[in-house]
Amino acid sequence: MRLSSTPVLLLICTLYAHFSLAHEKHRTCRNVPGNAGYPKAAAWKKLNVTIGGRLVQAVPTAKYCASLPGGTCTDAQWTSALFRSINPGSMIDGYDLKPPSLCLRNATTCGQGNVPIFSVEAQSAADIQATVRFAGYNNLRLVVKSSGHDVLGRSTAPYSLLIRTAGLQNISMTDGFFVGTQNTGPAVTIGSGVHTQTLYQVMKANGKSVVVPTAATVCPAGGYVQGAGHSALSPLFGLAADNVLEFHIVVASGELLQVNSISHPDLFYALRGGGAGSWGVIVSATFRTFPAFDETLGVIEIAASSNAAMGALATVHAQHIFDLEPVRAGQYFYVFAATPNVTSLTLQLLTHIPNTTAAQAAALLAPFRNAALALPDVSLLAEEYTVQNVNDALFLADDGAGNNMVVGSRLIPVSVLRDSPDTVGRVYEQLLNAGALECNLNDPTGQVAANANIRSAVHPAWRTAKTHLLTGSFWTDQTPLAEIDVLRKKFQTTQLPIMEQLSGKHGAAYSNEADVNEPHFQTTFFGPNYTKLTGIKAKYDPHDLFIVAAGVGSERWDEWGLCTV
Repeated sequence: MRLSSTPVLLLICTLYAHFSLAHEKHRTCRNVPGNAGYPKAAAWKKLNVTIGGRLVQAVPTAKYCASLPGGTCTDAQWTSALFRSINPGSMIDGYDLKPPSLCLRNATTCGQGNVPIFSVEAQSAADIQATVRFAGYNNLRLVVKSSGHDVLGRSTAPYSLLIRTAGLQNISMTDGFFVGTQNTGPAVTIGSGVHTQTLYQVMKANGKSVVVPTAATVCPAGGYVQGAGHSALSPLFGLAADNVLEFHIVVASGELLQVNSISHPDLFYALRGGGAGSWGVIVSATFRTFPAFDETLGVIEIAASSNAAMGALATVHAQHIFDLEPVRAGQYFYVFAATPNVTSLTLQLLTHIPNTTAAQAAALLAPFRNAALALPDVSLLAEEYTVQNVNDALFLADDGAGNNMVVGSRLIPVSVLRDSPDTVGRVYEQLLNAGALECNLNDPTGQVAANANIRSAVHPAWRTAKTHLLTGSFWTDQTPLAEIDVLRKKFQTTQLPIMEQLSGKHGAAYSNEADVNEPHFQTTFFGPNYTKLTGIKAKYDPHDLFIVAAGVGSERWDEWGLCTV
C-alpha cells in the first residue's frame, strides 16, 4: 500500500477522470481531484519523502478484503475491530451510503465512496506537523482517525487526506506528574493510538487504574476524551475529561503545543468535552491514575415476554438504580428486542462494584433482582458474580465491528428516575412498540456530579444526569437505500419524541454516541459552552482546517466539510 511516484501519479490521474466538484461563486470549497489547486503527483511525492514514506492509499474495508488470499474476509475478520485496525481505510461501523460508489462486502464493483484518498500513517509529531501544513497550504479536506470508533462519521470524508495516529503507541508512567510547579500525582501519558486493551494490561502490571472505556480498541487519547469519555469507573472517579492533565497536540498552524491548565488553558478547556476532531491532532494525553483494586463484576440477564413486561421491568430498575450509589458502582444495561429467532426480550445488566466480595455484590443487587422476578411474565436467564482485578474486569479481547447502524441518545436527569420511575417504564415500552431494536444505558453519576466545579467544555447536563439512554437502528447490506434513509431519520422522527418524556424538550446528548442529524447539535452536544468554543475555534483554527460533522463550526460547511454553505 505504500506509494511510489508512479502509483501516486496513476491514482491521481484516475481520480481526476472520475471526480469533480464545481466551485460556486458564493462558496469556498476544498481542493479535490480535478481542481487546478489540487496537488500534483510531485507534491505528493515530496510529502511522502518528508514523512519517511508513510503516505499510503486508503481503501474501503471490502476492497481491502478482496486483496487478501481467497479474495474475501471471513465472518470473524469482517466483524473484528482489531482486524479492521490493520487497514487505514476501515471504520469500525458502516458509513458509506452514497451510490453509485457503495463499497459493500463481496461487491463486484467497489468505489472509493466516503473513504479518504490517502492516509498518513503517522509515527511522530513531525509526521503530523508536515501533513497538517501540507493540507493547509493546499486547502485539502483533512480528517483525523485514531481507531475509527465513530458512529457520527467524523474521521472519514470523501476526497480527503487522513492522518491516522495508530502508530503513536508510547506509554509512560510517573508517580508525580508536574503541571508547572504543581505535582498532580501519579499519571500515565499515552500516545493517541494506544488501544484501551493495551492500557489495561500496562495498568495491571503497574498496580494502577485509569478512567477509560470498557472496550478493546477505543483509543482513550483520541476522540473519546474530547467528547467527555464515560466509563464504568466514572461514578468512582469522574469522566475521562475530568481526569486528563495535559495534551500534546498539533494545531492548524502546524505548531506542536503543550496544553494544560497553565499552558494554553483555553484550548485545554475545549479539548475536555468540546468535541472530537475539531481542535487539531492529538499526539499524546496524560491521565491521572489511581491505585488498582479488586471489583465484583455482576452479570444479570432477565427475560420479558412482551414489551409491556419489559416496561414494567424498566420501572423496577429505575426504582433500584439508586441502590448502587453508596458504593459508587458503575452499570451498563441493555434491552434487546425480540427477533425472529428469539421470542422474548432481554434485559442485561453489567455492574462493576468496586472493593466488594461476590456475596456483598449479590446482596447489593438482590432488592432489584427480587422485585424484578416478582413481576408477571419475567424470568431469570443468568446471574453471575466474579471478583477480579479492575483491569481484568474491564478488559476486552476485541470489539464488534461491521454494523450498519445509526444511533441517537439523551442524558436523563436524576430527578426523572427518582420522581417518575413509572415514566421510565412507559418510555421503554413505547420505544419498543415504535420498533427500537436495542436500548443501551449507563449510569455515570457519583463523582461525575461531584466534579461539577471543574471548568471544562463538558456539557453541564452530565453533572445532573442519572443515565445515558441510547437507541440504535440497524440494516443489512441488502436493505434498499430508500429504507436506509428512513432508518437514518428514525431517531429524530419517531424515537426522540418518545425519549423527550424523560430528557425534556431541549435535552443533552453524549456527542460520541449520538445522532449526526441532530438539528441543534450546538446546544444538544455543547449547551451553554458553544459560544465560548466558537471563539477558541477561531483562535486556533481560523480557516476551519479541522471540521467534523456536528462539531464546532460545522454549521458553516456542507455535510462532508467540502464547501461552505
